[in-house]
Amino acid sequence: MARYVMVIDSEKCMDCKACVVACQQRNHVPYGLSRNWVRETVSNGSPCGFKFQPGACMHCDDPSCVRACPTGATWKAKDGVVEIDRSRCIGCGSCVEACPYHARFRHPVTGTADKCDYCRGTTPGQTPACVAVCPMHCRLFGDADDPSSDVSKALAAHKAVHVVPLNSGAKPTLTYLDATTPEELPEAPVASHPVEAMRPLAKGVTWAGGLVLAALTGTFVRQLIKSSEKEDAEIAAARESSADDRRDKEDKA
Repeated sequence: MARYVMVIDSEKCMDCKACVVACQQRNHVPYGLSRNWVRETVSNGSPCGFKFQPGACMHCDDPSCVRACPTGATWKAKDGVVEIDRSRCIGCGSCVEACPYHARFRHPVTGTADKCDYCRGTTPGQTPACVAVCPMHCRLFGDADDPSSDVSKALAAHKAVHVVPLNSGAKPTLTYLDATTPEELPEAPVASHPVEAMRPLAKGVTWAGGLVLAALTGTFVRQLIKSSEKEDAEIAAARESSADDRRDKEDKA
């Protein structure tokens, strides 16, 4: 099984925003919103006093957004990508609030959660739009468990740096190389008590719905059996009546 990760060399970024625009176009992101970004960060060692930090969903191990979702609409796939099942998303915004990277938003048209999914589409592992268009090749994507991949080679040749907000316990897999200067991030948000209570409530509703469905199925099957038995009885009675009529005619003859 592949383990997909993104690696970013911030030193190469020139803030052209090609990655942002390409992501918006491929994934039909509404105007004014974005699945990825390029942020300006303070850097005393830089001649101009700042550097650029590209970013997106960190596709964390043990993601806080997954824990916050009351319906199980978001999960960590076996290949390392954090995904969203929009057919199960109720648009509560719990995952949006729980993400310490502010990498999620509620889609204004569908009302469901949205974020970077590495442009999975129908082909997991395809090159994301942001990687494909970067003129400086500061973004890399691939299977970290494949020694021949560009991602594995970059990780082997450089120091890995991760952005971890205070008190978040986040375990990001999106990795920066060497001298990147991560932006100051606030402490990890905490889901409200009503939202926390939604998870067991949602599970209870699911179980109740399952029981109701099972009961309805049982009733339907019983009705089918009873209808079949009634039909068989009526057919048998009709045959018996027909036989009696024949016997009466024979006796009269």
